Amino acid sequence: MIPILSIVGKSNSGKTTLIEKLVPELTRRGYRVATVKHDVHGFEVDQEGKDSWRHKRAGAHTVVISSPNKVALIRDVEKDLTLDEIREKLIQDVDLILSEGYKKDVQPKIEVFRKEKHKELLCTPKDHLVAVTSNQKFDIDVPCFDLEDMKGLADFIEKRFLTSTSHLEVSLKVDGRPISLTPFVKDFLTKTIKGMLSALKGCETSQRIEIQIESKEKRG
Repeated sequence: MIPILSIVGKSNSGKTTLIEKLVPELTRRGYRVATVKHDVHGFEVDQEGKDSWRHKRAGAHTVVISSPNKVALIRDVEKDLTLDEIREKLIQDVDLILSEGYKKDVQPKIEVFRKEKHKELLCTPKDHLVAVTSNQKFDIDVPCFDLEDMKGLADFIEKRFLTSTSHLEVSLKVDGRPISLTPFVKDFLTKTIKGMLSALKGCETSQRIEIQIESKEKRG
């Protein structure tokens, strides 16, 4: 399951700025990150007069805009979706979901705090707080990182949320060349292959699995 981590904080604390700095650091390490922005006031992403706007205005429940390098989805919902529901229905093929907001959701949270703007933290460990990033220290039972320490924060996230397969040795070679695998791909390959093998007699408790696929030309 893709881990979710919410970036929370009071107004003008710098949540978006933190995400702008954190995503490149995680991406540099080979992780694919999805972001979710919560807007309680609603939003519009379509421009009036555009074809997709006309499709939606005509009554389409779902509108998809597709191009060679990106795709966008506009869809009606009956309620404000939880992060679990967004993950289940809309997000796949990533290693981590970072959300901005969702302070009332049950997902783990990192709070952004600036001493010149606020007097006290918004969350406590009881609110699923796992870390604080701030320009002051707090006597609280979670790690506290400097606002500029993206390496330290990324190290924490990587160790806490992105190493679920660290106890597994999963490797892939294509034409003898090692291919780097992210945690998401390792998890996917492990669960898929083990799931299929569990139905085969004698493979239910396998500890080492080797698969070799070799392309051979057909002879006429």
